[in-house]
Amino acid sequence: MGKADQMMDICLLAGEIMLTYGAETYRVEETLERMAKAAGLKNVHSFVTTTGIFLSFEEDGKGDIMQMIRVDDRYHDLNKVTLVNQVSREFVMGAVTAEEAYEKLRKIILSPMNYPIWLIHFASGIAGGAFSYLFGGGVKDTIPAFIAGVTASILLVEVERYLRVKFFAEFIAAFTGGAVAIALVYFGLGSNINQIIIGTLMPLVPGVPLTNAVRDLMSGDLVAGVSRGAEATISSLSIATGIALAITLFT
Repeated sequence: MGKADQMMDICLLAGEIMLTYGAETYRVEETLERMAKAAGLKNVHSFVTTTGIFLSFEEDGKGDIMQMIRVDDRYHDLNKVTLVNQVSREFVMGAVTAEEAYEKLRKIILSPMNYPIWLIHFASGIAGGAFSYLFGGGVKDTIPAFIAGVTASILLVEVERYLRVKFFAEFIAAFTGGAVAIALVYFGLGSNINQIIIGTLMPLVPGVPLTNAVRDLMSGDLVAGVSRGAEATISSLSIATGIALAITLFT
């Protein structure tokens, strides 16, 4: 494998990890360009959207090389983004070779999420209970908000895992979380239904896509910023539709 092909594989793997796990598109572009330039390649250009990475550069005497990959999966694990940034910095500084950088990136993409899934569900429940109290609910309202928050988190992960349709998973999670919250209040566990439902929904709010959309727009990446904003808007509509349907059917 030539130097250009090797660097293409390394850069695209680094970009795929970053884009999949929640990095901003401008950060992905900067990382790819710095790594390619550090390898001595010229005319480095990268274009990253929310679903694809385009990268081209020139190797002396061998002409231009360009490749594109599609990135369909999107998760949130900023620890992996940080680890890729660290590998990038070490490669640019010359602390690791190209082979070592590739091996480190392979370990990062194959490693499990930074937190176990049960802890993520538990944290969603804690967040649901805390937000219900923060928005004016009583102490007793934190219990149904916790249960509904855990239920919504489990449905979100499991439905998306099997159906691979993010927006439908968010709709089902919001609907089920709202239905559970209404049922618990009906049976006497908690009294402030509005605060309980709000607390249940807060862990589902697409905060990372919204933040990244604003940061991409501010950095001039209009295509990526608008598409991320559209993704966050559709997620919000899915959540709102799910909870509205639950309230309409069960109250």
